[in-house]
Amino acid sequence: MSQSTQKNLLHSASSGKSGLNFISVKDVADINGLVSKALHYKANPFADRHLGVDKRIGLLFLNPSLRTRLSTQIAAANLGMEAIVFNVDKEGWALEFEEGAIMSGTTVEHVKDAAPILGQYFDILCIRTFPSLKNREDDYSELVMNSFMQYAGVPIVSLESSTLHPLQSLTDILTIQEHLNNFPLAEKRKPKVVLTWAPHVKPLPQCVANSFAQWVNAWGEAEFVITHPEDYELSPAYTQGATILHNQDEALKGADFVYVKNWSTYTDYGKIYSNDPAWMLTQEKLKLTQHAKLMHCLPVRRNVELSDEVLDSSSSIVTQQAGNRVWAAQAVLSELLNKK
Repeated sequence: MSQSTQKNLLHSASSGKSGLNFISVKDVADINGLVSKALHYKANPFADRHLGVDKRIGLLFLNPSLRTRLSTQIAAANLGMEAIVFNVDKEGWALEFEEGAIMSGTTVEHVKDAAPILGQYFDILCIRTFPSLKNREDDYSELVMNSFMQYAGVPIVSLESSTLHPLQSLTDILTIQEHLNNFPLAEKRKPKVVLTWAPHVKPLPQCVANSFAQWVNAWGEAEFVITHPEDYELSPAYTQGATILHNQDEALKGADFVYVKNWSTYTDYGKIYSNDPAWMLTQEKLKLTQHAKLMHCLPVRRNVELSDEVLDSSSSIVTQQAGNRVWAAQAVLSELLNKK
């Protein structure tokens, strides 16, 4: 049976004139239902190709992308949509987002003027932006994403924002669920999922870590541990419900899944306090786990965040995880098309 006949898996949590958007886990009515839909499309990529016939999707990138861009284009094509990609940072006018701005500087066009036109061109609008890592209040206000939701008048999908990366997180839950379907748990227990900080050569945003924490906590079907050096706490708005440890070895004990990701400081915003190579995940550290599967959102700095021996081992599921980006995006897009 076509998935288009199933119950609503998204609801209107994010503000905006378009009704449904996909900005965070709060926009999801049923995580497991959305995962099941994604798995359905993985087995039947063209099952609902009719949904997107004569529909257009706009993908606007204010910063670069590889997996997110390509997987969303493929997902849209599987549903019969025409996808148009626009690299705003390289091909478009510099946009202004501040209300009441006196535009005598470098910005050429206000989002209040651009977004409604884009809403006429497209049935769904996807936005990818990136934090400055200079001012936490500005970044966490999500001004760019909120402005498009306010003015575009069509469903908005986040392809990563200043604080969250919901399509990546849906993919992550989907990938974990695939392995849980054949998980040899000797006793009835929740799988232990560990999000571990890793060193990096430059400050990175908290988006992926925030989002993964938000989704795993909302999912509620895992024992969830976050481990990082002191001073690398994430916003409690996303981590509430997780156990937080500063001892990586202790956190890894008995883990079934280990998600490796770097992020910069949240309190003293956007800084690198420590680049301790001892936090790089190695095969020796994986011995502390319950034969854990290794996850990373990619791209990854080999032998900085993760050793070659781990990334190239049978424990690594990063390639499967990246491949699943298509099916996560397709599940979300089909839900939005069903509401058009």
